[in-house]
Amino acid sequence: METESLNRKNSSRKSSIVNGNGDASAKLTNGDADGGDGGGEVTLKAKMSLLNGCTVIVGSIIGSGIFVSPTGVLMYTGSVNLALIVWVISGLFSMVGAYCYAELGTMITKSGADYAYIMETFGPFMAFIRLWIECMIVRPCSQAIVALTFSTYVLKPFFPECAPPEDASRLLAVCCILVLTLINCWDVKWATAVQDIFTYAKLLALFIIIATGMYQLSLGNVQYFTFENTDTKVTSLALSFYSGLFAYNGWNYLNFIIEELKDPVKNLPRAIAISCTLVTVVYVMANVSFYTILSPDEVMGSSAVAVTYAERAFGMLAWTIPVFVALSTFGAVNGILLTSSRLFYAGANNGQMPEILTMIQIQRFTPTPAVLAMALLSMLYLTVSDIFALINYVGFATWLSIGVAVLCLPWLRWAQPNLPRPIRVPLVFPIVYLLATMFVTVVPMYASPVETGYGILMILSSIPVYLVFIAWKNKPIWFQKTMVSITHFLQKLIMVLGKQTKPAQV
Repeated sequence: METESLNRKNSSRKSSIVNGNGDASAKLTNGDADGGDGGGEVTLKAKMSLLNGCTVIVGSIIGSGIFVSPTGVLMYTGSVNLALIVWVISGLFSMVGAYCYAELGTMITKSGADYAYIMETFGPFMAFIRLWIECMIVRPCSQAIVALTFSTYVLKPFFPECAPPEDASRLLAVCCILVLTLINCWDVKWATAVQDIFTYAKLLALFIIIATGMYQLSLGNVQYFTFENTDTKVTSLALSFYSGLFAYNGWNYLNFIIEELKDPVKNLPRAIAISCTLVTVVYVMANVSFYTILSPDEVMGSSAVAVTYAERAFGMLAWTIPVFVALSTFGAVNGILLTSSRLFYAGANNGQMPEILTMIQIQRFTPTPAVLAMALLSMLYLTVSDIFALINYVGFATWLSIGVAVLCLPWLRWAQPNLPRPIRVPLVFPIVYLLATMFVTVVPMYASPVETGYGILMILSSIPVYLVFIAWKNKPIWFQKTMVSITHFLQKLIMVLGKQTKPAQV
């Protein structure tokens, strides 16, 4: 992490708060891909249109959540009507957060999203904690959940009377991650094309479910829409939001790759508005559709709600829904991998992760080392089997760190009021968001102390890592030489260069 070249690069970085149209075209400047004159630079290209931006957000949000979370939300609310209210509020909560991120994203047009915002507002220590939470807990864990859901739905038609074998599910999840890793390493256009295609597939699946649900409503199947058995405990309500908000997780993913978005000042807020509105409507209507046929007991007893619904609604064609759900989750794994690798890249650019992660493949112009790192961490989480415990675990870390990122908005209004702000959000929005964040993070500490306790310990583990690898500048010369040797070996192995073509030195 601490090589002389990295320090020279960080010391010469431009002012980190920038404003502009994000036309950071990826190219080699003052040199060719081979670093012919020693002065070349490899950067990411701005290739993504508004449509690509919308599909990244929709594709990242609509993954396993809508097909897993109905059970989790109902488990803690007790009644169908309260569950639907939780789904609506979760969507509005996400929209408010996304609106706040629109101001931050157009003011600080750098990849890394909330990591970049916290870095500029509260400094490197708080930013590293956010980076640690996201890279070590949230993203790999979320990707493992979605990949496992993908494999479960793919295998379900072959095991109609029982759950698919656990080992088979995990192996197929690994295959899913590896295939998408290859695509993301090969070309950004391939990755966004996969995102576009599979986003359309998942929307088609949900629209089929919604259409049949509306037909069932027209027949008067509303017997399950009641407040009967409602759980009125505040702690249960807070935990229900973890499952609901998990399904909406991904609304901020476009901010992580803003350097690759064309004209982000115009396209970022548009993509957020279109995507979040569409997803909220689709989610609420899909849940309404589920409950036109399935009783609360059936939903609670199902590990694959959409499959159970299809078996009741489509008869011989029930196999089509698991296929569409598998496509949905496949696209979601791609969305998480596409955006998460850019977070590794942003962290490494700030000297808070190994230097190799700053590097771009010289022929494909993709952050290959960062993509590979994300894939390896995700596969480690496939050893965990309790999906709902993982959701609560991820929920606590996610909303705590996103709350800190939203706090950057009022803080920067006070500390740096003259910064250019293409979008200016009324302060009531971040205040409401912060209050809601306190509710969904503080209350579960009492309701599920073990899970939140592990989450807090994982967050606190970032402190010694920061002190040893980041804050400690005068490391032994043997350590620095070892890091440079490893970096050189990996550069040659995967043919990558940093923003400077001059080799790392001690």
